[in-house]
Amino acid sequence: MIEFKIPALMGILNITEDSFSDGGKFINLKDALLQSEKLISEGADILDIGAESTRPGAEPVPEDIELQRIIPVLTEIRNRWQDIPISIDTRKSKVAEAAIDLGARIINDVSALRFDPEMAEILSSNPQVKVILMHMQGEPQNMQNNPHYEDLLGEINAFFEERIAYAEVKGISQDRIYLDPGIGFGKTAEHNFQLLAHLEAFKIHQLPLVIGVSRKRFIASLDNSSVEQRLGGTLAAGLVAVLKGVEILRVHNVQAHRQFFQVLKEINEVSEWTS
Repeated sequence: MIEFKIPALMGILNITEDSFSDGGKFINLKDALLQSEKLISEGADILDIGAESTRPGAEPVPEDIELQRIIPVLTEIRNRWQDIPISIDTRKSKVAEAAIDLGARIINDVSALRFDPEMAEILSSNPQVKVILMHMQGEPQNMQNNPHYEDLLGEINAFFEERIAYAEVKGISQDRIYLDPGIGFGKTAEHNFQLLAHLEAFKIHQLPLVIGVSRKRFIASLDNSSVEQRLGGTLAAGLVAVLKGVEILRVHNVQAHRQFFQVLKEINEVSEWTS
């Protein structure tokens, strides 16, 4: 029998021109809403909406463009699906504030409140909103330029400790914080495999963990697979993450993940009946 808890599935909605997996596919309102409907119908527990790509080498998106992309989509999603929790993938306080006003309940900040000094203030004044603090070495433009660590796990844990303390000083209590070690953000393929093998190291903070491994390049380091060919590696990495206590998986293929974990759950239950 496998001991695990089915994770919450965070369905990714990229309304960007250049995201590594699906850039440009959902940038107009109609396509974004169709993709939202697909993710929700497949069983997404959370929608994570982003309008600025943070792939390696990505250039920043101006605040006004990010707002122009997110606000119409978020408004229509809220009109059609009132109950689905919404996460906004942004580093900018004005984008976060506008999204919160429209009902977003999670801010997924890849800079862990370092990019925009006003972000912590917005979160502090909205105690109903949670925040994901992600580790990233460098910035999206340069994070994959020879990332280096003397102590990979220790350095990320020290970063989390400092960021949690900063959030608390700013009035963001620990019960509102999720941690994301940032697979693929300033890490080599070897670093990413090491992180996945030792995710339990980040449980020392006693906070929920979020992991995004979906379709990422480290999978292709083993077989030179294209983005569309990485579902098997994504599921394998996701299973390891869940076995090590990760609560939320950020994924593109909601249906495949939902089916994968439901089959595991059914096998476990049958094993309990027949053991």
